[in-house]
Amino acid sequence: MLKKRELHEVPVLFELMSHPDVFPYVRHKATTTDEFYFITKKTIEAEERGELISRTILDEYQQAIGTINLFDIEQNHGFLATWIGQPYFGKGYNRLAKEQFFDELFFDYEIETIFMKVRKTNLRSTKAVLKLPYVALGNTIYPEIYQKVNQNEEIYDIFAISREHYLSYQQFANLEASADNEVV
Repeated sequence: MLKKRELHEVPVLFELMSHPDVFPYVRHKATTTDEFYFITKKTIEAEERGELISRTILDEYQQAIGTINLFDIEQNHGFLATWIGQPYFGKGYNRLAKEQFFDELFFDYEIETIFMKVRKTNLRSTKAVLKLPYVALGNTIYPEIYQKVNQNEEIYDIFAISREHYLSYQQFANLEASADNEVV
């Protein structure tokens, strides 16, 4: 479902990113394919330097349908940015991609907290975030982060996923699955 970013995906991802329901919410916008090639190349290079972690989201046919990234990594914390192409909205890809990415971040990269800044007006993203049982509204828990992303005006809500909450949820989900599989 996830793989490292590659330049050959650019045409498909650019077309998906350009949709008006997607484009306003993409962190690194491109208005031409060439510009998106450049951004993707810079993203790959930044990952090689350890500045970010970026993956392509794939559907069940291994087709690129969006991206998921951890930006601004400092002291084992970073900001999540995800987008999925409009034809794939509401099909469960977002949550699956996030959980696979969180597993990688928490287990392979020792990330402690993943922050998500979501525009208060972006109801689709807010609903998607609130479906995650291990997420916390971070506006008051992390006031310094909230202030940092809303310096001039309160535009964003901050959501946080701590390693501890995520792992606790995963343990509980595994326990529940084991109990469901037990024969009485």
